[in-house]
Amino acid sequence: MKLPIHHYYPEASRLILGCMNLGGPWNTPTIEGKDIDQAFDLVTKALDIGINVIDLADIYTHGKAEKTMGELFKRERSLRNHLILQSKVGIKLTPAFDTCHYDLSGDWITEAVNTSIKRLHDNTLDILFLHRPDPLMQLDETANALMKLHEQGKFEYLAVSNMHAGQIAFLQSAIQVPIVANQLEMSLACCDFVEDAITVNMPINANNGFPRGTLEYCQQAGVQLQAWGSMAQGLFSGESASNNKNVIATTALVKKFAQQYGVEPNAIVLAWLMRHPANIQPVLGTTNTERLTSAQKALTIQLSREHWYSLLESIRGKKVP
Repeated sequence: MKLPIHHYYPEASRLILGCMNLGGPWNTPTIEGKDIDQAFDLVTKALDIGINVIDLADIYTHGKAEKTMGELFKRERSLRNHLILQSKVGIKLTPAFDTCHYDLSGDWITEAVNTSIKRLHDNTLDILFLHRPDPLMQLDETANALMKLHEQGKFEYLAVSNMHAGQIAFLQSAIQVPIVANQLEMSLACCDFVEDAITVNMPINANNGFPRGTLEYCQQAGVQLQAWGSMAQGLFSGESASNNKNVIATTALVKKFAQQYGVEPNAIVLAWLMRHPANIQPVLGTTNTERLTSAQKALTIQLSREHWYSLLESIRGKKVP
């Protein structure tokens, strides 16, 4: 299946390895040898099963995720040649800063990108993501900084995360580098992107949190949709306890379909997401190679239309309108 991202990276995998928890606990200051070994196991397993896109951010484990990946590349340089590497900038976290906030100023983007590249022991990012919208962003200043970084070869393509259609178009109007992806939370648990479509012209539609028109804009503009939280943090795989009756019912249905399709429950959760015609790339946030392997099986199945709707009805707790 051809994805929008294939216009830029024909070899890009449908699934993405998310590295939010790479580098050990968030509350420890340094990485250890075992963290690099874990990264090696994850990346080599990902490549073995056809996953070649790696998702990072400068804030993940307070910079240790990028540093761990960089130490891996330093040790196993050939691995970098087989990967499409994307990372995000634009968030400042405590305790490094007094207040957690967003910063898409030209100075901070420049500093953050250079820091990420240094951590990664690399010269460039394949895709640079702006992590979240910054209400204080000055468009021309941000665009100028991004263009300068691009001209210096610090990144090849630009992308955004957690932005709606208007924000993407606004940014694209000032920069010549194409915005190639938008990463949003989408899953069977966070299905407002579907709810928005099926409750048009209904009062309940006003309560949907998904940015209206963004799904359609991205498809029309050739912007690849990526989904963070795609496995719903294991909510339907028996890994998370819940007293919500809709979650309990959906978990049972996921388990039933998993047995029917011959896969693990997390593959059903991903197959539901990928059944949508927007050609969404799920980000698999895991450091467990077995979970990564079982998730990959989602590519081997396609849910029937009836099964897809039955899962939607189950998590909604009521029939579609």
